[in-house]
Amino acid sequence: MTTTKHPTANAQLSFECELHDPPEKVWRALTEPELLAAWLMPNDIKPGIGERFAFAGPNAPIECEVIEAEPGKLLRYSWRERPGANAADRLPAFNSPIFDSIVTFTLARTISGGTHLSIVHDGFAPVAQPVVAVSGAGCGLSLDARKSPTAANAPSMMLRAA
Repeated sequence: MTTTKHPTANAQLSFECELHDPPEKVWRALTEPELLAAWLMPNDIKPGIGERFAFAGPNAPIECEVIEAEPGKLLRYSWRERPGANAADRLPAFNSPIFDSIVTFTLARTISGGTHLSIVHDGFAPVAQPVVAVSGAGCGLSLDARKSPTAANAPSMMLRAA
């Protein structure tokens, strides 16, 4: 796993992990709002190409648009994070997005029937003060938290992903 604390235009955050569950189940965890919210943030994701959705970010909504979607294999969307209303009051230099980037999830079936999951967050637009998004999410996907939880940030999400 590689991480970058201060992304720049050439930086990327990338995570890879092996999950016991099949790609179809992992796909549901990435594309069903209530399941995705359990390990990332509340959202209204729609996994169709060109669909716009938003995550309820800690300070302001994070605007996204699906760029590519191949069920069970690939999900790529833009990620545009803007400062919250009070951030603009405190930091007048922030009249543009905090950063614009791309998030890509690649799923591949393993020999055992599980999923090799790759998450890449890159394409960061250069801005005054870069921050990191999704870095805490990593591969905290446990599709059956009762048997083999992989991280504390994915509590009961997958208990509901049948």
